[in-house]
Amino acid sequence: MQSAEFVIFVLFFIIFLNTSSHKDLVSCLGWTTADELYSCSDDHQILKWNLVNNETNVVVKLSEDIYPLDMHWFPKTVGGKRQTQAEIFVLTSTDGKFHLVSKMGRIEKSVDAHKGAVLAGRWNYDGTALVTAGEDGLIKIWSKVGMLRSTLANQGSPVYSVAWGPDSDRILYTSGVQLTIKPLQPSAKVMQWKAHDGLVLKVDWNSVNSLILSGGEDCKYKVWDSFGRLLHSSSPHDYPVTSLSWAPDGEMFAVGSFNTLRLCDKTGWSYAVEKPHTGSLFSLAWSADSTQLAGACGNGHVIFAHVLEQCWEWKNFVITLTKRRSMQVTNVMNDAVDILDFRDPVIKASLAFAHLVVATSLQCYVYSSRNWNTPLIFDLKEGTVSLILQAEKHFLLVDGAGLYVFSYEGRLISSPKFLDMRADSLNAQVISLCDDTIAIRDNRDEKVILFFDVLTGKAVGDGNPLTHKLEVVEIALDQCGPATDRKIALIDKNRDLYLASVRHFGRETKICKIGTMVDNIAWNDAANILCGIQDNQLTVWCYPSVVFTDKELLPKTLHIRDSSEFNSAPRILNFSGTKVTLRQGDGSLVYSSVPPYIALLHEYCSSARWEDALCLCRLVKDQSLWACLASMAMANRELTTAEMAYGAIGELPRVEYISMIKEQPSKESALAHMLLFSGQVQEAESALLQAGLIYQAIQVNIDLFNWERALELAVKHKTHVDTVLAHREKFLQKFGKKETNKRFLHYSEGVCFGGISTGYGKNCKNS
Repeated sequence: MQSAEFVIFVLFFIIFLNTSSHKDLVSCLGWTTADELYSCSDDHQILKWNLVNNETNVVVKLSEDIYPLDMHWFPKTVGGKRQTQAEIFVLTSTDGKFHLVSKMGRIEKSVDAHKGAVLAGRWNYDGTALVTAGEDGLIKIWSKVGMLRSTLANQGSPVYSVAWGPDSDRILYTSGVQLTIKPLQPSAKVMQWKAHDGLVLKVDWNSVNSLILSGGEDCKYKVWDSFGRLLHSSSPHDYPVTSLSWAPDGEMFAVGSFNTLRLCDKTGWSYAVEKPHTGSLFSLAWSADSTQLAGACGNGHVIFAHVLEQCWEWKNFVITLTKRRSMQVTNVMNDAVDILDFRDPVIKASLAFAHLVVATSLQCYVYSSRNWNTPLIFDLKEGTVSLILQAEKHFLLVDGAGLYVFSYEGRLISSPKFLDMRADSLNAQVISLCDDTIAIRDNRDEKVILFFDVLTGKAVGDGNPLTHKLEVVEIALDQCGPATDRKIALIDKNRDLYLASVRHFGRETKICKIGTMVDNIAWNDAANILCGIQDNQLTVWCYPSVVFTDKELLPKTLHIRDSSEFNSAPRILNFSGTKVTLRQGDGSLVYSSVPPYIALLHEYCSSARWEDALCLCRLVKDQSLWACLASMAMANRELTTAEMAYGAIGELPRVEYISMIKEQPSKESALAHMLLFSGQVQEAESALLQAGLIYQAIQVNIDLFNWERALELAVKHKTHVDTVLAHREKFLQKFGKKETNKRFLHYSEGVCFGGISTGYGKNCKNS
């Protein structure tokens, strides 16, 4: 279920530590822990800032010829495993060198890398390679010990900024007014496009959402997808954008320019703007938990900012993060207020299904909406929780080490694992949770979706994943009903929406297309109703599973809201009860509602209250509701109700077919025809064969013009070969054709239609 979390507004709380600072401009900085930061300056000093006791210490004074330009700490963990080399950072400088510096300030190695200044240096995500970009226009790849591997590009003009792709297989770099994405593989296609009207000064590429940030001398910042398509372009600032940085969790980013610090949502709109007297902000760095930001200032200061005033809503409760260690709970029904205090800073929180789950740096708190005074508390193995997902019975925590499913009583239920798992790259679009299943898009192949059982942590069913024909960009599991009927909705890179069965038990996965031009989706928390933004409209699929029983009925089950309610690029945040919460492209929140009768119909049908369902449809007199009832009744083999519902929407051919099904002499035959009604031909044939109804199985294939299969069954069971051949001959005569199929010609030689047969014809006498 998509979390009910959203941010109404975010306030930057800026602190200048009243301790010793640099005596010249600060060029770069980087966090070691959530409370410790290193900064480098043109005064040749590296300082260590401790936010716990507000102390600043000089780590080392560099030689007078080293003017730092960029720094980046070696990755601490990869796939949950701690790196042995994590206590060093790369420092680039104006003398054409980069330096590998230990945490104690000792320069372990200096490497002559470029002619002119080394403007940028970045480790890849697993620490196996380092990229440097220089004033000489070269981009070079180095090993983690500083050995040159390759020169990736030579563009003839300075490369001001560089970033690794999410899978560390591509490099993004600036090229004048253009951006270039170059894969490490020599034969792969290079992507380049004009990004700004002035020089591009800074870029960043987030590993979680795969989005690209750029800022330039045209005083704008822009958001791009990984294909170079523009998603957002800001209005011009007063000064050039000199720094920008993604929060590690990919939900926000920060932009810095002269005396300006701006916090933005991942879609580009601005949460807050601060105007500190700092001069230009040359570098921005987020802490690993995405709650703190540090900036390197032109006046020698280092500024620190905390994200506050995050807000979560669920039904009649509104919860606000008022301080780093404190939340306020407001019940809007009676204006009751509760204050929740925590020992450590809050990193992540989620409010849904009558529970609040809060992850701090060391502990997890679980509150029930019935009692805010006594939370359940347990310790966390890994401090940096990047994602919380909730279902009705349990919740999922994602951190740098892996995935953990807990009950609301704090008991660890399971911890799913799979090959090459990168938990730090998971977000709410590529992982989904319900009461019995976890769905995860495989980071190795974005066409593959993996399913895990919540209780065991093992792969669902036979262990075979769902493989789509295109890369998948968003997935969502429905929240209601039995595990055997679990469905997953997915959006691929063409923005087509599909619905698939999760547990198919050896059969081929049923996957059906139910929409096009869909941007994002959310399931309802109380019924299997799906809503999505389709071509800038809010579309509600009142009963998506209709595609598995009567696909032609799908358009009649849709509920579409007028696009005039929304401006550009709305996104669904939550779908609870009858209320849909959306965030518009400008950051404003809007609410839309769906008719309550849809959820009520789901409730009646799931509890087999068919008379109540019929009464509801007669009362409302809505065609979409009748269409939903017809499909639900057929799915549950409630033929009388289905017959009445189809009649109400004027589907007379289907009414006649249902009447024919009711007149079938046996249950097996009726079941087969119900399967045929849903388009499940193979299942219908199997049901007839298992019941020994050979002739009906043959007749089904004849009616569908599956001539070869009909003949195959007749020959295999040594019966009704002549029937198949007679129908085939009649079919060909109707269109004036002659038989050319060798198999039919062969059996036609031994079968007559006047009474003589070589033994296959049941109704002919042997010659």
